[in-house]
Amino acid sequence: MISNIFRYIFSLLIITMVSLPSFAQTKDKGESKNFKITKNLDIFNSIFKELEMYYVDTIPTEKVVKTGIDAMLRQLDPYTTYMSEEEKEEFTIQVTGEYAGIGALIQQRGDTIFISDPYEGMPAQQADLRPGDAIIEIDGESMIKKESSFVSNKLKGQANTPLTVKILRKGSHEIIQKDLIRKKIQMKAVPYYGMVSDSIGYIYLTAFTDKSASEVKNAIIDLKKNPNFKSLIFDLRNNGGGDLEEAIQIVNFFVPKGVEILQTRGKLKNWDRTYKATQEPILPDMPLVVMVNRGSASASEIVTGALQDLDRAVIIGERTFGKGLVQTTRPLSYNGLVKITSAKYYIPSGRLIQAIDYSNRNPDGSVGRIPDSLTHVFNTANGRIVKDGGGILPDIITEQPRYSNMSYYLVRDNYFFDFANDYANTHESIGSVEDFKLSDEEYDKFKKFVISKNFTYDRQSDKALKDLKQLAEFEGYSEDAKAEFEALEAKLSHNVERDLDKFRSELSQILSQEIVKRYYFEKGEIKQTLKVDKELDKALEILNNKAQYKEILSPKADIKADEKKNKKESLSYNPYFIPLEEIFIHSNNVYMS
Repeated sequence: MISNIFRYIFSLLIITMVSLPSFAQTKDKGESKNFKITKNLDIFNSIFKELEMYYVDTIPTEKVVKTGIDAMLRQLDPYTTYMSEEEKEEFTIQVTGEYAGIGALIQQRGDTIFISDPYEGMPAQQADLRPGDAIIEIDGESMIKKESSFVSNKLKGQANTPLTVKILRKGSHEIIQKDLIRKKIQMKAVPYYGMVSDSIGYIYLTAFTDKSASEVKNAIIDLKKNPNFKSLIFDLRNNGGGDLEEAIQIVNFFVPKGVEILQTRGKLKNWDRTYKATQEPILPDMPLVVMVNRGSASASEIVTGALQDLDRAVIIGERTFGKGLVQTTRPLSYNGLVKITSAKYYIPSGRLIQAIDYSNRNPDGSVGRIPDSLTHVFNTANGRIVKDGGGILPDIITEQPRYSNMSYYLVRDNYFFDFANDYANTHESIGSVEDFKLSDEEYDKFKKFVISKNFTYDRQSDKALKDLKQLAEFEGYSEDAKAEFEALEAKLSHNVERDLDKFRSELSQILSQEIVKRYYFEKGEIKQTLKVDKELDKALEILNNKAQYKEILSPKADIKADEKKNKKESLSYNPYFIPLEEIFIHSNNVYMS
């Protein structure tokens, strides 16, 4: 077993350290480098042998080696990672958006696994598995005190194979048996598209899987059937990227054949590539707005940056993440996989939008964003000024919605989730999404529900006040400021009922989305969100004003407009408020099944 591990480590290190050398190395340099590799592998080998022989307890071989590999790769960048045979499945699902199972998210709460979100039209929904159902058994095996990953693997399997799931539903004391047939599940890259006004279409792309371009193309073709379709909003908010080739194809839908879209450059020069549009565009001239935020990364930034550099779209939203690196996967022995950062990509203006320089670490090992003083100026096709080194700065920066700390804890502790389940159990239908509005009476019920559970949460102001009091005491001012501290404490006292009223608007919005999802699934949730989307309103405003749209894409005489955008961006940021996308990423135990 140990010798296999050594061969495994050796093959990994050789791939990551040897297979990508510069071909211009001299023989002496090559020999010197090879000696260092051999030397350090021998040291690693010797240490492990000594540990295995003399360490007081049994060495968990695979865990220790995996930890060593992960630590090695973390010294490079967050995207160069090793995946064991078991971990490859999740990676494959990310790339293809496809697996076989029952079609539902599951979530762990304590010792029990619950159905979280059944997908519309999939086996879980067709078998009437509902959010909040506790999974008791799968094929006769108890699932109590099992991890989410274990239950997820039990629910997955070969397509068209049967399984029996026993559940316990809130309000019922009897175990309910459900017989299901696993099905091939294809996660939609475009979960929603449609007309958001009489003449403006909308497409929401959540990820760049290997079917993203075809889904976007089908959405465009369907929208074109509407004779009033004159403009398009393309939503890439919170899209973390994926397949580079899919991003190139999507840009090609909007730009002429032959136009350069991207260049990739790395250590191996024969791997460098220039990507051009290879097809005639579907929408060559239609006014286009792309919506982004700081969760838009990688392939999302390729699409956004290319369309901005080519002056083909107005970009609205928040500065994007800033990932200008390309990864290549390499197979390893024992069915493992290593994902290696092999190149950087450059969009049409020639700029690299990578925001963090992993090659220059601080003495403590940390890395920071590239300072503005080290960025460079580039020009779009029309001569507009753009910069590198920090993601894509939108043409129109909108004020991002920041949600309160209270919202985060209510989501994290499943208050919206549980109340929406109770609501769905007592309301057979809610009418159309367009007409749904949470009533004052229902919100008051939610308030009572939260208060009855003795809900509490941390507040940044409480922590800051406590720190200030300690500092004042240390410096000898606590007695002099005692009255002021007491008055401030009274105003900042933890009052859940008051805060439920104070943040009523945002809490009602989140609760409404959760309720609508019970009846209309992901598509309904998106439509409900768009009803109060201020960035969407801004996009509609721009597309309804042809003169303004044209002016935004026209060249500027100087860089003042860019400086003004940067200033506005910094002023709009508030570290004590939580963006909506982070509120919903509230559990590490949510799995697809």
